[in-house]
Amino acid sequence: MSPEAMFQIANPIALLGWAALLLAPLAPRLVDTITHLIIPMLMALAYSALMLAHWSGATGGYGSLPEVMALFTDPHVALAGWVHYLAFDLFVGAWATRTARAEGIPHLLVLPHLALIFLFGPAGFLTFYAMVAAFRLRATSSGATI
Repeated sequence: MSPEAMFQIANPIALLGWAALLLAPLAPRLVDTITHLIIPMLMALAYSALMLAHWSGATGGYGSLPEVMALFTDPHVALAGWVHYLAFDLFVGAWATRTARAEGIPHLLVLPHLALIFLFGPAGFLTFYAMVAAFRLRATSSGATI
């Protein structure tokens, strides 16, 4: 299968996971299973297969920015990198959803952070964690628990 065809399959699978996170309060266990286990594992398998099949023939490496840029000139390795992003961003989004649920943070407040995690990964993680810290600080200062 071509890298482009695999790309066209990977994106909707990841989007299915993100759609599930938006609806997490309706079926939390099912959403957790889909977004924390099934889809990330499928992505991890795809990533591993791509890297096992194409890593040895790829030029470049991780020692410098030019080496990383050369590494991603191989379409299969670039696809593996994209699948890596899809898997880990979804995994972080699923973690954020579960963490908010455990902390008693309303799901509507999580949604903007999920959008940021989806679009900008680490920046969304940062804003989500800042919100959690603010909720914990508020709970500690008021003597209440979340």
